[in-house]
Amino acid sequence: MRRITSRQNALVSEYRETARGNVDNRMLLDGVHVVADALASECAVRHILVAAEAAERSDIAPIVRRAVTQGIQVDEASAMVMAAASPVQSASAIVAIADRPEAAHHLFTTPAAMIAIACEVQDPGNLGAIARVAEAAGASGLVVAGPGADPFGWKAVRGSMGSMLRLPIVLCDSADAAVDEAQRQGCRVVATVPRGGQPLYGVSLEGALAVLIGAEGSGLPDRLINRADVTVTIPMKPPVESLNTAVTAALILYEARRQRG
Repeated sequence: MRRITSRQNALVSEYRETARGNVDNRMLLDGVHVVADALASECAVRHILVAAEAAERSDIAPIVRRAVTQGIQVDEASAMVMAAASPVQSASAIVAIADRPEAAHHLFTTPAAMIAIACEVQDPGNLGAIARVAEAAGASGLVVAGPGADPFGWKAVRGSMGSMLRLPIVLCDSADAAVDEAQRQGCRVVATVPRGGQPLYGVSLEGALAVLIGAEGSGLPDRLINRADVTVTIPMKPPVESLNTAVTAALILYEARRQRG
């Protein structure tokens, strides 16, 4: 492995620009778990940078060996370089640059497809968590609809703990277009609302389903709620009025999974 000791090295600049989303078709992977998941998936990893003092760690050495076996360039870096290349406040011991996964073209591959539609979710950590619960609950895929967080930005990928690299993901310009497609495919569209909807545990969530998850704070706009086939409210004890968007997704998707056996 080469050893990188200068923050002025061109490779450091490439990592920083990738983290900012300024390098076309590339994404930054930050942390042991995410890099390991990328190597185990179909994700094309281009380069790995590992902290020199951590290269022999029990959780990192196998990643390095696997990467070298796959023909991926791995370089060691000083602590100062890792602090510049890793975007988190306390620098990770390993980071990588990889190709962004190709967006899925079709999620409705089974008669009982279960799709999560994240509507203009702004926080990348929340978007990553939605992807993680969607994969864990057995969803067919995730639609990232409208302006919002980049699903393949480093924060979202890290927040998903690798689920963004495995779960089929469709990017859609607007939530309305995502609803159009779901309804064309025969899905019942479920809108999550903080109050006034049917109680979650009294609604059938079997069959082809598309669950609309609203943005932080504002939730779903009225135009989308009015287009839904059913609105669902999660029971909450006062004075609590709403739940985190990823928590909402988890409760509904897992209830759908429970009903599907």
